Amino acid sequence: MTAPSAQKQALVNGKLRVPGVAASGARRRVSVPRILLGSGLVLVCVLASVLAVAALDARVQVLAAARALAVGQTVTDADVKVVRLAAGSEVATVPVAERASIIGRTVAMPVAAGALLAPGQLGAAAWPPVGQSLVALPVKPGRVPSGLGAGARVSVFVVSAGGSGGGGGAAGVVSADGTVTEVHVAVDQTGTIVVSVLVGAGDAPRIASASGEVSVVQLGSGS
Repeated sequence: MTAPSAQKQALVNGKLRVPGVAASGARRRVSVPRILLGSGLVLVCVLASVLAVAALDARVQVLAAARALAVGQTVTDADVKVVRLAAGSEVATVPVAERASIIGRTVAMPVAAGALLAPGQLGAAAWPPVGQSLVALPVKPGRVPSGLGAGARVSVFVVSAGGSGGGGGAAGVVSADGTVTEVHVAVDQTGTIVVSVLVGAGDAPRIASASGEVSVVQLGSGS
């Protein structure tokens, strides 16, 4: 071994040591305070994320109809579902904590599928409301707007075939405004669509007794 090589190597405690290479068995010092500090920062970040998500979802759980509910129907657990509503909303609702209290109660008025449940919708039958009547109108295909559903505001026109009819507009035309409560296809396979409309008690006899072609016109919101 030459002199320069001898200078790069030395025996330490009887072992050959090469400069720049850690001796066998050497241990690194572990900084406990640094580990604790790092763990604390991780926990703080996780907690901050949870609080941020909770703040963004400031909604309350309330009950809604899982399917359409008819007047006189007894509410079952399968008839209701849980939805989230913005906190502070002034809409009358049933909190999810009261779910058990409404099971077995009677539906007082029609409730559309997905509609929020309200205390006034349950109890003794209160349908139709005072001063209003419900009429069922047979409408031929093409005389009712596509997609018409419960809750829509409509004008109903009954045009007599002979050009004569009751009052409420032009000769031979009987008309009234109302709110749709149900739409379904008749079971006689003629394609006739039955539209149930809630109208004023004074309009119901005129509409129900008129004979002729029925047309339904959907009104815009606020009409």
